[in-house]
Amino acid sequence: MRAVLSSVLLLLLSTPAFAQITPTPAAPAQSPATRYQPTAYVKLTHPEWSKNATIYQINTRQFTPEGTFAAAEKQLPRLKELGVDIVWLMPVNPIGKKNRKGTLGSPYAVQDYYGVNPEFGTLDDLKQFVRSAHGLGMHVILDWVANHTAWDNVLVAQHPEWYARDWKGDFTPTPWMDWDDIINLDYSHAGLREYMTGALKYWVKEADVDGYRCDVAGYVPLDFWDNARKELDAIKPVFMLGEWESRDLHAEAFDMTYAWTWYDVVREITTGRSKDLGGLFSYYSWNECYYPHDIMRMTFVSNHDKNSWEGTEFEQFGKGLETAIVLSMVGEGMPLIYNGQEAGNTRRLKFFEKDPIVWKTHPNGELYRKLIVLKKQNSALWNAHWGATMIGVRNSVPERVFSFVRRNDTNKVFVVINFSDQPQSVSFKEGLYQGRYTEYFSGQTVELNAETRLTMKPWGYQVFVK
Repeated sequence: MRAVLSSVLLLLLSTPAFAQITPTPAAPAQSPATRYQPTAYVKLTHPEWSKNATIYQINTRQFTPEGTFAAAEKQLPRLKELGVDIVWLMPVNPIGKKNRKGTLGSPYAVQDYYGVNPEFGTLDDLKQFVRSAHGLGMHVILDWVANHTAWDNVLVAQHPEWYARDWKGDFTPTPWMDWDDIINLDYSHAGLREYMTGALKYWVKEADVDGYRCDVAGYVPLDFWDNARKELDAIKPVFMLGEWESRDLHAEAFDMTYAWTWYDVVREITTGRSKDLGGLFSYYSWNECYYPHDIMRMTFVSNHDKNSWEGTEFEQFGKGLETAIVLSMVGEGMPLIYNGQEAGNTRRLKFFEKDPIVWKTHPNGELYRKLIVLKKQNSALWNAHWGATMIGVRNSVPERVFSFVRRNDTNKVFVVINFSDQPQSVSFKEGLYQGRYTEYFSGQTVELNAETRLTMKPWGYQVFVK
């Protein structure tokens, strides 16, 4: 009873009526001028060398008959001549043997984050590849697989507690996917986060790579990436590409994410599955209104994932392939070239076996080269905050013809693209486009005014610059 009374007395004494309260100082009132000021969403700093860059993906296994870093290194001068700035190497780490797919396995089934796949060469070979790229003024990023590992990754024995488990308590592949050659990691463990960050830092320090393309980045907690970016930038400015499509990744972690929606929409249009350009208008509306301006989205007509889809690489876009390439290069976003596109590769590349690209001269190569020259020369076409926002120009055939302007104080580009298999005669309804230009592909000087009517070939495009 005495204990109960004592407890009651203590409770009473702790109430405002009995206890002397020290008031918490009120927070200083914010003035409206401070309270309503917008703050920058993007907190990271893009490396200067990414401002007008084009990125090129190398599938090392298929890039050359040898399938090695040393053989790929010999192709770097050709990529430099093409205009490539950033070389993205698919995963360079050893591939797991347990439950592997095919004969050689997937590069995304990593056996050792600190090792080099002997199929491709040695660590010294990789370092030499990076040195050669740097000597040509290019930068190199590595593909990084943080979400999952091979079944026989060294961490399975060293730290089995770092892995996700299914309802039976067993290691598990990524839920709902057919990725049965890998098992998922569990980022609730601080030790795993420290290990993975250390491995990311290792390749920047040891091989002098310039950043990463991060596989299924959205499956890994964002706060991990935010911290990893800070630690990497403390070594040197890096470029980070996240395989995901989300605004959140851009705030503190990634310079660029995928424009999957762009790919899907353009593919629907060029294959005739979509009868108008509504999806394209929706994509660019989201791109302008949902995403902050100072970011990059990767636009592409193929990559290693899409290349392994149904059909062949370029038949997916039908006769509108060139049209899609042009928009990928002059619209907002950083364009990607997947190895072989410049050679007109028309087949799917095997993913788990050796299947070298057949290299030949093809018009696609010259188209890419010419568009990259334009992108570098015309600052309105640059990336992130360095470039200009696309402004739609209304025209007389909006269900078939896509037209827009990008402009800044120095340059201006007016683009007209016929996304149909029929010729189009098109006029324009706003004055923004008017002026004296050079049509980039023909070299002709033209004066565009309110009376202008353009005749567009099927799948035709005209790019007016000044």
